[in-house]
Amino acid sequence: MLNEHEYLREADATRVRVLSEALPYIQQFAGRTIVVKYGGAAMKESTLKDKVIRDIVFLSCVGVRPVVVHGGGPEINTWLGKLGIAPQFKDGLRVTDAPTMDVVEMVLVGRVNKEIVTLINQAGGAAVGLCGKDGNLIGARPQGQEGIGFVGDVTSVDTRVVEALLDSGYVPVISSVAADESGQAYNINADTVAGEIAAALGAEKLILLTDTAGILRDYKDPSTLIPKVDIQGARELIEEGIVAGGMIPKVTCCVRSLAQGVKAAHIIDGRIPHALLLEVFTDSGIGSMIVGSRF
Repeated sequence: MLNEHEYLREADATRVRVLSEALPYIQQFAGRTIVVKYGGAAMKESTLKDKVIRDIVFLSCVGVRPVVVHGGGPEINTWLGKLGIAPQFKDGLRVTDAPTMDVVEMVLVGRVNKEIVTLINQAGGAAVGLCGKDGNLIGARPQGQEGIGFVGDVTSVDTRVVEALLDSGYVPVISSVAADESGQAYNINADTVAGEIAAALGAEKLILLTDTAGILRDYKDPSTLIPKVDIQGARELIEEGIVAGGMIPKVTCCVRSLAQGVKAAHIIDGRIPHALLLEVFTDSGIGSMIVGSRF
């Protein structure tokens, strides 16, 4: 059995070995942009939240350019309840009437966004919070489905403000609220926003943190994880019904971003501690990677 000093020496040796083995990955991704969609349990559980924030700061400190896009559904529901507004959903989309839109904007832009910014700053990073309205970052329009109110789609992305922050060493943290030409605010799916921003930035990677192991052939069995698939294969999985429900918009946004030049998209389990670093700095990764072509 190791005594305390031997244990500390072995722990130090392990730490140094891990850092040394990570060097090729750090060199590969230094100066590259990685867009992270932050959501799910990784936003709700304090221990997981701390590890995700540390991963983001680590990426920034080793020269990677992380951009964080976030949602905040549970927090929105909490505040709707406090204000006596019943949350409503239709076909998986939040019905966003005018009072609900006010709450969505207040919560995502004023609370969730600033909490993430504060946590990154406290962990030694430097973050700046944005929403789609800032610098005309995201143009929006109504999604078009009847009965869902101010739910929007992305019409345009102007990345100048994001690139200026990245060039200055800041981590942009973006909430998925945007406006149309008249100034009307819209609630847009955060996965969609992350994919469109990744495409506009020409990101190296788009990473979606979720509450599932990745794309599963049998959603009840984590051992059926599909570790790698190309765009055509991903479309076939949707057509075959293997990708279904809430996974469809996630896979779709990955496919759209890849079609517009993003090198790789990843759907990973944010419930695993340090999931981001495991996906970026190891060969095997931990989730599902979607690429443009199997060749």
